[in-house]
Amino acid sequence: MARDALTLLALVALAWLGLKIHDAVDKLAVLGTGVRDTGEAVEDGFRAASDALSGLPVVGGEAGDALRDAGAGTGGEAAEVGQEGEDRVHRLADLLGLVTFALPAAAVLMTTLPGRVRQVQGLNAARRVLADPSASEERRRLVAMRAAFSLPAVLLVRHTDDPIGDLASGRYEPLIHAAYEHAGLAPPARAPGTSDAERR
Repeated sequence: MARDALTLLALVALAWLGLKIHDAVDKLAVLGTGVRDTGEAVEDGFRAASDALSGLPVVGGEAGDALRDAGAGTGGEAAEVGQEGEDRVHRLADLLGLVTFALPAAAVLMTTLPGRVRQVQGLNAARRVLADPSASEERRRLVAMRAAFSLPAVLLVRHTDDPIGDLASGRYEPLIHAAYEHAGLAPPARAPGTSDAERR
């Protein structure tokens, strides 16, 4: 659970970092926005002058068209360039934010997820192998024998001072708990039909 919590915390931190980088880069779009706004202002100025001149007799129409074309050729092009720059900055911000999160997150998951999957598979297999030893006294004896004969001594002595003596006397509970601890499982509840030897 601690490893899972650390993995989740790392993913959240990477997502936060990706958003911060996205926001920092996205703010650079203000440069393109400024160019676009300036271009639009210039184009609007030429358009206003064109509208004013269009009412003049003889040369008004031609002069208005010329000013309108000049506004489109200067301010209009600047506005387009500014808009393109703004769009590119937004795309770059999205890309950098995604890369900042996705690549490290993939590395974290690739290093932790396979081990976690193997652990879950191992726990499920151990649960099937050990099953519920309270089902019968013979099953309890077999699980206790497995523990006494195969588990490391340093693990057994944490549960009993005399593993072989407990097995011979029918005191299976400490050995069963050792078997479950070794498998990484919570020990089963004491069986209702626990033998008198175990109660002593």
